[in-house]
This record gives sequence, structure tokens and C-alpha cells, in this order.
Amino acid sequence: METYDAVVIGAGQAGLSASYHLKRRGLSHVVLDADDSPGGAWQHRWDSLTMHDVHGIAALPDSASPGTPEGRANTVVPAYFGDYERTHHLPVLRPVRVDRVTDEGELLVVHAGDRTWRTRTIVNATGTWTQPHLPYYPGIADFRGEQLHTVSYPGPEHFRDKRVVVVGGGASAVQLLGEVAPVAADTLWVTRREPVWRTDEFNPDRGRQAVALVEERVRRGLPPASVVSVTGLALREQEREAERLGAYERHPMFERIEPGGVRLPDGGLWPADVILWATGFRPAIAHLAPLHLRSEHGGIQLDRAGTTAVADPRVQLVGYGPSASTIGANRAGRSAARGVARWLEDVRSAARAG
Repeated sequence: METYDAVVIGAGQAGLSASYHLKRRGLSHVVLDADDSPGGAWQHRWDSLTMHDVHGIAALPDSASPGTPEGRANTVVPAYFGDYERTHHLPVLRPVRVDRVTDEGELLVVHAGDRTWRTRTIVNATGTWTQPHLPYYPGIADFRGEQLHTVSYPGPEHFRDKRVVVVGGGASAVQLLGEVAPVAADTLWVTRREPVWRTDEFNPDRGRQAVALVEERVRRGLPPASVVSVTGLALREQEREAERLGAYERHPMFERIEPGGVRLPDGGLWPADVILWATGFRPAIAHLAPLHLRSEHGGIQLDRAGTTAVADPRVQLVGYGPSASTIGANRAGRSAARGVARWLEDVRSAARAG
């Protein structure tokens, strides 16, 4: 069985960037992707999300970004990723869903069903899309209406003339309210904490400051926070109608869920047909559990470069914490390839010295 220098798990933006830089360095590797086709999480986004909504996608290394501001993000970005894989002859295998990664002495072994790959290092690029976070609230199983998470958002027309509770204080909640409020019978926006609205212009300096705050968390071994959580929220032009309708009047979290709606802190019942959970995602890293990478603080501690796991330098994490944005993913791919090369050189140097 071949032993690779690296196995990349995931072929989204961060995984493709890592593969490109590994190939440039002449490092043997394979990219294992769970999806049937290129596109990473983008192919699963809702149809109403356009390229204009996402403000474009950062270009992958040695490539121009998809220039069109038009079109659905779930078709434009997957086409871009697919072209990139073919143009650069990246070694992507799919569909391969990784179950676990085990430590077998000097090597790591990646398992997917009855298939295995032996490797000296791994680059984990699995993102968060496959791990939607659905918090527990009393009565959640008793609700007679419909409950949906962002991951299965069917588009605004699904909510026409319905009473909709939107839960969550992040950018997704704001965007979905912007689509749902104009067609719904009524909406109620609830969050655990007061939303933080951005009042100044978002610029590269603000972006770097935000990323630095998230980087500090992962350096300390804390679970990563989203970049949006430290940049604040802002309304786009397409959300002004929802604002006019009062959709962004925030309410505190309900006390419990009842068959016909949600019980508010003041004791009143808000009748609801749908609860839309815009409650975010968690890193998809369960397959790394056998490596015992988590710190005492609950997250995976990374080095100052932002991609190497402190608990095991053979493991690089990209698309994790500060590198979850498209720009950050590209930088992380380059950093991960550098980390792989550094580890391999250290091993060879130790062997020569021994």
C-alpha cells in the first residue's frame, strides 16, 4: 500500500488550496471528498443565495475568481471549483466519506468504510456544513409545526403566509429574515444575546482585526468563534423591506416550545407555523477524535501559523477558526503545505542524525 506525504480530507476552498500548494512542493498526496461532485459546501446552499449576496469568492491560488456578480452561488462556485480541479490536475477522489483517522506509530491511517490510506501527515479541510448546530429547548419535540435549520432552508416561497420564528443572532439569521419577512404572515426574531450591529465601514483593517481575535482563541485551545461574531452585523439593500416591516426588532429567547408556538419570557404565547433555526454550525472534526487533539478548553489548539495542531504536528487544520472565510482558506492552504513540508524535513533530519 502506498504511503502518502499527506492526505487532504475535504475538497472545498481550503482543501483545494492545500492540494495546490502540496503539489507545487512535489509532495505526494490525495484529496478525499465526501460529495459526489465538486463544490464543497457551496453546492448545498439555498437557491436564492446569489453571487451578489456573498460579495464574490476569493480566487484560488494561481486562478482568477469567478468574476460574474450574477447567478446562483450553488452553481457558479461548484463550477469554478470543478474547473480548478481539472486545470491543475488535483488528485481528488470522491465520494469518500472519512470515518476516522488513527495513529499507527510513525504513520496516520485514514479510514473510509473498508478503504484505508496510509500517510505521514493529514490536512483536515472538512469545514462545518455537515455539522449544523440545533440547540435543545424544553418542548422542542412537542411542536406541531415545522422545524428547519439553515442547512435545509428551502427558499422564501416555502414560508408564504406562515408565522415564522427565526432563531439566531448571526449573519444567516439576518439574511433569512430579509427573504422570509416580506412573504410570511409574520416573523419573530429571537436571540440569546443582543445582536451587535456594525455602524462603521467594514474595511481590510477591520477584517484583519477580527481574524486576529479568532486566531487568538484557537492559539489558546478554545473552540473557534465565527469571524462574523466579532465583526458585527450589517443590513444589505435587499434586506431593507424586512427592516421596514419590523423584522429586525429583536426579542429575547423564548422560555419553551409548545405544540402551537413559543412561550415568551413575558408569559405570552406567540403562535407559530415554523421555527427556523439559524443557529450556526460546529467544526466537522469527529473523525479526528482517535487522535485526542482537543485541549482542556474544548478546542484544538493551533500554533502561531494557525494551521498546525499543537497536540500532534502531523495534523494540519484548514477552514477551522480564522481560516473559515474564503480568503483565510487560501492562506491556510499555503500554511498547511508549509507545515507538512516542515514536519517531513524534521523527520528526515532526525533519521539522518540517528
